[in-house]
Amino acid sequence: MIAIHNISKTYGEATVLKIDKLDIPRGQSFGLVGNNGAGKTTLFSLLLDLIQPSSGYISNKTIKVHESEDWKPFTSSFIDESFLIGYLTAEEYFYFIGELRGQTKTDVDKLLAQFEDFFHGEILNQKKYLRDLSKGNQKKAGIVASFIGNPEVIILDEPFANLDPTTQIRLKGIIKKLAEDNAVTVLVSSHDLMHVTEVSDRIVVLNKGEVVKDIQTSEATLKELEAFFAGNAVQSSEEE
Repeated sequence: MIAIHNISKTYGEATVLKIDKLDIPRGQSFGLVGNNGAGKTTLFSLLLDLIQPSSGYISNKTIKVHESEDWKPFTSSFIDESFLIGYLTAEEYFYFIGELRGQTKTDVDKLLAQFEDFFHGEILNQKKYLRDLSKGNQKKAGIVASFIGNPEVIILDEPFANLDPTTQIRLKGIIKKLAEDNAVTVLVSSHDLMHVTEVSDRIVVLNKGEVVKDIQTSEATLKELEAFFAGNAVQSSEEE
């Protein structure tokens, strides 16, 4: 589904991402973890053609994302609240995204009805602009908007941040159901090792822009990740 070939991104003399080869098959729930500055957001930005690679390329269903926009109709994402349109209400925003993705208002309403529990009565019919919602509710709106139009690939950057515990639990169920029932390829980055382990079939760890672990998720995965990052913390302390 998604293939990364000799991708790198440099700024001046600093290389912030360097991945020789990475394949993400269709229908996989893929987790991406790493400390701040590890390259997670850079990788997602390259996947979405928000920045250009310094070398190599990423293909999505064999389409090179930096050379063509043909991947966009079947790919969706929510990166952060800055990608929302703040002067629209939630309903206006959902219908706008629906129009872009060839969906009618009826189609959008049918989708939104599936997320009534997730919204928890705080998103729809509030007569508020998106910019006036809390960070958590903005995130809810952005995440659900990424589901509009039956995308085959969904990219979510730190989706659990700013969400209350109940909403985090509901979101984990939603992500797992997407991958299991609809064969959607879901890519999730998170600093929360437990959450990302629970929703991912596979987890890749980035460190200083490079892949240092590629794990098929099992009962031992969380402990393995915790041990890795605990070791990194000790090493960083010793270097200081």
